[in-house]
Amino acid sequence: MDMVTATVGFLTGYMVPFILVLSLLVFVHEMGHYLVGRWCGIKSTAFSIGFGPELVGFTDKHGTRWKISAVPLGGYVKFFGDEDVASKPDSANLSGLTLEERAQTLVGAKLWKRAATVAAGPIANFILAILIFASLFAIYGRMISDPIVSEVRESSAAQSAGVLAGDRLVAIDGEAVKTFEDVRRYVAVRPGTPITVTVERNGQDLVLPMVPTRTETKDQFGNKMELGIIGIVTDQTRGNFRHVTYSPTEALAEGVRETGHVVTGTFAYIGNLVTGRMNADQLGGPVRVAQASGQMASLGFAAVIQLAALLSVSIGLLNLMPVPILDGGHLVFYAIEAVRGRPLGPGAQEFAFRIGMVMIFSLMVFATWNDISSLIG
Repeated sequence: MDMVTATVGFLTGYMVPFILVLSLLVFVHEMGHYLVGRWCGIKSTAFSIGFGPELVGFTDKHGTRWKISAVPLGGYVKFFGDEDVASKPDSANLSGLTLEERAQTLVGAKLWKRAATVAAGPIANFILAILIFASLFAIYGRMISDPIVSEVRESSAAQSAGVLAGDRLVAIDGEAVKTFEDVRRYVAVRPGTPITVTVERNGQDLVLPMVPTRTETKDQFGNKMELGIIGIVTDQTRGNFRHVTYSPTEALAEGVRETGHVVTGTFAYIGNLVTGRMNADQLGGPVRVAQASGQMASLGFAAVIQLAALLSVSIGLLNLMPVPILDGGHLVFYAIEAVRGRPLGPGAQEFAFRIGMVMIFSLMVFATWNDISSLIG
């Protein structure tokens, strides 16, 4: 009975929120491909949420099969003339098409139309993230505090650099900071990376070099995180904690900025992995995302929507990776075609697709192994 209860709890508490969030993000991504492709005159034959056998679906008047499939871990738009869901051209059937029919295929469309159709998926994810963040800012506002130091931790990077209580941080690496959260966000993704912090003290600006310390901490759910800290604290007296609200226009601008912060933070994290400043065990796969979805669901609707925005940016960036079976790989092919004046041959594309499959499979295995290790560790 306990096993049954635990299984039901896992499905309802983790998998259901995960599937709902992922399905929303996949739908938006694929709808970007579909709408721009249709606008460019490219015919689609299938629009699927999930992979594998079809569970339910219908065919519209344009000949597109809309369906929900059995494995809810992604989705695809299959265009006319594609051999598979990765948009690899079906060379055997393309040769038998008329010029008019070929123009309705992805491979037969003009170069700019193909590029626009492929790029539309990730762009749709970024737009969704902006709109979600903007909606949250417009509805809930947010708490902010001034970047004024109330305490400097002993033996910290800030203390070694000469930061004092009462200093106001005005810039990091020349980039202006307005809130204490700006400081925390910038420092967190730069452990072990030399930075320069500009502080205002007694009306004068001082530029203080320091190196954030890499530290391991846990969130409210007990999940381990690695981040950089410099060892400063603010409080109500110095930081002036307050709730701010935004007009719709201001909220949209904040949504754009927040999405930009997620993008730059992601690139900073990747850079830390390459240089060894952070461990790769922070990479998560489907299991960890499902766990995070369930944890956010326990905090309420707003937390789930915020997670959806973060994941939407991640999906957009992931798909822009220059891997042949992803959108970014197709865009690389198109860039090469633009330079050469002709596309790569079928053999070269086939080889690239196989390499891409191996790369994605390896990444998924590695991420899943990290998930399992984090659960049992």
